[in-house]
Amino acid sequence: MIEDLQLRGLSPRTQDTYVRTVRLLAEHYDKSPDDITEEELRQYFLYLKNGKGVSASAFRIALCGIKFFYQHTLKWEWPTLNLVRPAREKKLPVVLSIDEVRQVLGSVRSRHHRVCLTTIYSCGLRLQEGVHLQVADIDSARMVVHVRRGKGAKDRYVPLPERTLDLLRGCWAAHRNPIWIFPSRYPSNVLALATANRSMDVSSVHRAFKAAVHESGLQKKATVHTLRHSYATHLLEAGVNLRIIQAYLGHSSPTSTAIYTHLTRKVEDLAAEAINRVMDSLV
Repeated sequence: MIEDLQLRGLSPRTQDTYVRTVRLLAEHYDKSPDDITEEELRQYFLYLKNGKGVSASAFRIALCGIKFFYQHTLKWEWPTLNLVRPAREKKLPVVLSIDEVRQVLGSVRSRHHRVCLTTIYSCGLRLQEGVHLQVADIDSARMVVHVRRGKGAKDRYVPLPERTLDLLRGCWAAHRNPIWIFPSRYPSNVLALATANRSMDVSSVHRAFKAAVHESGLQKKATVHTLRHSYATHLLEAGVNLRIIQAYLGHSSPTSTAIYTHLTRKVEDLAAEAINRVMDSLV
């Protein structure tokens, strides 16, 4: 299966996720997945949906990984695999106001984490993209960041704010690692940072953000990815064209970006004003 995933060109992270879904299936029945019957597979999906109550996104991931194993690796065409569908979710993501973003980022205690999270917000990056930024990715001459191998293994360029560049320069000057902007902080000393051969762990950024949200007193269920949603919403409210925001985020479809039109209070207010003007003219 791993070889098939590699030949399909899926990212290492997706490969690990798909393999994990099949491993969990095997552990559930305590036997090799190629000994599982179609009826057992059917009952497993019912267990995920009704018994375990996993989210639609988790169910979708399980279906994709298991379906890949049986259809592509074992080449078994079971009707159940074409019958199962995850429930459609229509949830809107959490978005922070500019003041709330400032409040949370100001509550991040570690400078290393604060600069990383500020960069994620100001450039609209995914967590993995921000943590794995390299020195060579920062183009100060053109004031852009080269995001390499984002979701779908796609590269893109995003604007680099001057203030963010200053923060990145200050952060790098503290360790001067030749490759990583945010090198691993274990063990935590300047020499180790300068010679680290990998970036810092994403889990540490998660913990730093969660602690900052708690310390700031924010009641919203915000995650690191909330910064990316907030970036897109704030650009839209500032009048940036939706198509440009789509390019900055690296979305393949404009449908993915269009969700932010439902999150912009300023745009909704303008629309309401326009509707009121139209109605006033009719009276």
